Amino acid sequence: MEKPFAEQVVVITGAANGIGAVIARHFARQGARLVLSDLDEKGLTATADGLSGEKPLVRSGDLSREDVAGRLIGDTVKAFGTIDVLVNNAGGGIIKPFLEHTPETLRTTIDRNLWTMLWCTWHAVPVMKAKRYGRIVNIGADSVRNGLYDHAAYNAAKGGVHAIATGLAREFATDGITVNVVAPCIVNTPQVQRAAAKAPQSIKKFVDVVPMGRPGEMDEIASMVCYLASKEASFVTGQVISVNGGSTML
Repeated sequence: MEKPFAEQVVVITGAANGIGAVIARHFARQGARLVLSDLDEKGLTATADGLSGEKPLVRSGDLSREDVAGRLIGDTVKAFGTIDVLVNNAGGGIIKPFLEHTPETLRTTIDRNLWTMLWCTWHAVPVMKAKRYGRIVNIGADSVRNGLYDHAAYNAAKGGVHAIATGLAREFATDGITVNVVAPCIVNTPQVQRAAAKAPQSIKKFVDVVPMGRPGEMDEIASMVCYLASKEASFVTGQVISVNGGSTML
């Protein structure tokens, strides 16, 4: 069986559970040498132990701190000599009406979603530029485009995740580096499942904007990430690709 990521080094942030863990499984099945990071050390270890193939390098820590992100990228290069793919999946929104946020929840939302991506990318790009090859895939949010209920603060962070892709894509277009964003709608993660079981109406309003009438599946998100990270996607850069059941179009 062909393994398109054989011998490629893939760094995935936010890999302890949910979408990140599923992305890790997809890359593992396709032969990647994985580096996984998350705040949740226990969950991260569980994800790593459940993967097929070569044992991943695991690093826990707060990637919104520049020094922690720097160590992650530095340890990756020490262990494997390079980085081929960076998946900036770390995030997680505090979803509530804007005026119910506090300074702490606003700061946490920006830190989790924007600073994690910025610092990891800032440290990884020089490695990719030196080898004239790299794939950066950010996990964004369809809510940036459709103004979803209670997502204003989250969209402030994810909007930055979307916007940086265009600037980086142009800046490093001749260095063999592509930068893209996968923007999901509501996804059937364990967190969403728990919320739906507790308060179905809290989830229904997010599903109702999806013409297909259901959340996305984590495998559907991971499949698009793997495509954008592949060699075959060499002419796709600076794009926000929605995986959203039609909740926004064009």
